[in-house]
Amino acid sequence: MLNGLELPDSLESLESLDEVCGRVLAETGCPSVSVAVAAGEELVLARAYGWANVAAGRAATPGTAYGLASTTKAFTALAVCLAADRGLLDLDAPLPGRFERTAPTARQLLWHRGGFPGYYDFRYTPGSPDAAPAPGYGPIDIDRYRRQLHEPGGEFEYANLGYHELARLLTAVTGREVGALLREWIAEPLGLDGFAFAAAHPGPGPAAVRYTPDGRVYPTCHTGHPAATSGWATAGDVALFARRSLGLLTPGTAAAVHDAPAILGAGGLGYGLGRVVQRTADGAVISSHGGGMGGVASMMVDLPGWGLSVAVLANSTDKSARDAVVTHLMGALAPEFDPRHCAPGVEPDLPLTLAPGTWSGQVSAPGATVPLTVAVLPEGRVEVRLADHPPVTVPAAASARWDVRLVTPLQLPTPDALFNSPATGLELRLRDGDLTGRATAFKGGDRDGLLGPYLPHPCELRRVA
Repeated sequence: MLNGLELPDSLESLESLDEVCGRVLAETGCPSVSVAVAAGEELVLARAYGWANVAAGRAATPGTAYGLASTTKAFTALAVCLAADRGLLDLDAPLPGRFERTAPTARQLLWHRGGFPGYYDFRYTPGSPDAAPAPGYGPIDIDRYRRQLHEPGGEFEYANLGYHELARLLTAVTGREVGALLREWIAEPLGLDGFAFAAAHPGPGPAAVRYTPDGRVYPTCHTGHPAATSGWATAGDVALFARRSLGLLTPGTAAAVHDAPAILGAGGLGYGLGRVVQRTADGAVISSHGGGMGGVASMMVDLPGWGLSVAVLANSTDKSARDAVVTHLMGALAPEFDPRHCAPGVEPDLPLTLAPGTWSGQVSAPGATVPLTVAVLPEGRVEVRLADHPPVTVPAAASARWDVRLVTPLQLPTPDALFNSPATGLELRLRDGDLTGRATAFKGGDRDGLLGPYLPHPCELRRVA
């Protein structure tokens, strides 16, 4: 028995949850974590640990809402599927509008196979949630990065840009803003009282303050892609959404949610219509979606064959507390759970095998081109010359998709990158003797300052030596 309810045998082992969560918070320094489990379609466990607001001494409770970050995508994906079921859009019709390459379909965008690269932009409003942005905190124009780097329908690439396109499509076919659709089509029918869609939690219920790993408070975070990142909910809301949401869809569309092309490098995981999907050896489905951004670490897991779902929400950028609690819960409820659900898009490094040589060309940034030269050296090292920076030599690797992968401390000299993206990563493929791919401006974590934008730029390099 747990919380006064008779539970399946697999849940009785969760009596150790209090001890585990207390230890995890102490070990990781995460301020708080909220946990919920739904069985059937009812909430059977809802607990919270630690502090929702450290300075105020306000404890986290099961009624505390947390930022969802990318777990928001599961809600947006459901809205797209509902629009399809209502005849407002065709999942397999090319989207209207102009695209760099072939127009993607809604299904391809839901699968993260629309040809768009990884991208995010974060900007912060100091002070109260409704304060105007301070000078220097202006938005990055997301349309400056709305460039497909490959044809849709091909490789998986986790892309907020794709879900931004889906939000535009929803607004076009319904005449409604996405936030209103998520509330009216999903939160209200499913009884998700704590769900909200906004840069800052609108209340009236309590929300968890977001923290850096070293305990600094995040101000309100704005993005150009809210349909991918800007949800708020309690852990109970997320667990109930995972269990109840497919019941809103027609049987055919509900089944299509778990039709998930494989993610390269992620073993047996695929990505379906807004959910990461694993099929166990006996054919059972485990689906999930996680999220992470400044001061947010969230995880939703649905176990249809077990009739269970789980939500774990934390208010720190560091995901280690979230992952430890998820691991404990899945060890008790579904040992078949693949831990790569917590980071499905991460490509494992492979040794750099590209023969030594030198390539020179340019990075195509919005409104400018930036000179770039890379020289592959022996023993897995690469010398990089970017713009007017002195050259640096850094270790490099490869992956299943890229012949060269590396990170430099060099900053792209563009206004967007200079804002808060001090490093540049390169991912390059060798094709007919040349290197092509992307240069991405970003900030590696928030131990210093706050998370900055992640801005991809196409680049082309010709062999010169």
